[in-house]
Amino acid sequence: MGKIGGESFKNEFKLGYQVGGFAIIPLGKKFAIQPEVVFNQTNVDTSSQFSDIYHFNQINHIQLKQLLIPILVNYNLTRHLALQAGPQFDVVLDQNKNLLQNGGDAFKSGNFSMAAGLQLSLMQLKIYGRFTGGMTNLDNIGTKDTWKPQNIQLGIGLAF
Repeated sequence: MGKIGGESFKNEFKLGYQVGGFAIIPLGKKFAIQPEVVFNQTNVDTSSQFSDIYHFNQINHIQLKQLLIPILVNYNLTRHLALQAGPQFDVVLDQNKNLLQNGGDAFKSGNFSMAAGLQLSLMQLKIYGRFTGGMTNLDNIGTKDTWKPQNIQLGIGLAF
C-alpha cells in the first residue's frame, strides 16, 4: 500500500503490488545484510484541489512504477524473528501517461527512503512487514508542495 504525501494528493494509502528478489548475507548469529531489488507499483489519487493548483484537467489517478533497492540490516531478535532497518533508493521507471502529457516529467527519477520492519522466518519461507518513508521531494515541476512517497509493504518470500 502506498501514498504520496503532500497537499496535492489524497491522504490515504492505496493498494499496489511488488515483486522482486533478495539475498541474506549472515554477519554472525545476530546480524545479517539483506540487499533487495523490488519492482513496485504505487497508486495514488489527487486531492480535489489538484486541478485548481496545477491547471491540469481531469487528473485523478496516478500510478508510479518504481525499482526499489533497499539495503537492510537484519537484527535477529529470535531464531525466527528479525528486526530490519536501512536505506532504500527508489528509481521511477514509468509514470502515469496522463500526468506526463499534461504536466511534463512531474516526478523526479529517483528518491532516497528509509525502511524499517519485521521479518518472520519459517524455514525457507519469509513473511515480512515494513514501512518506508521518502526522504527527498519527488516534485519535479517546482511547486511549493512537498511530494514524499510512503509505503506499507507486506510480503512473502521464498529463500532458495
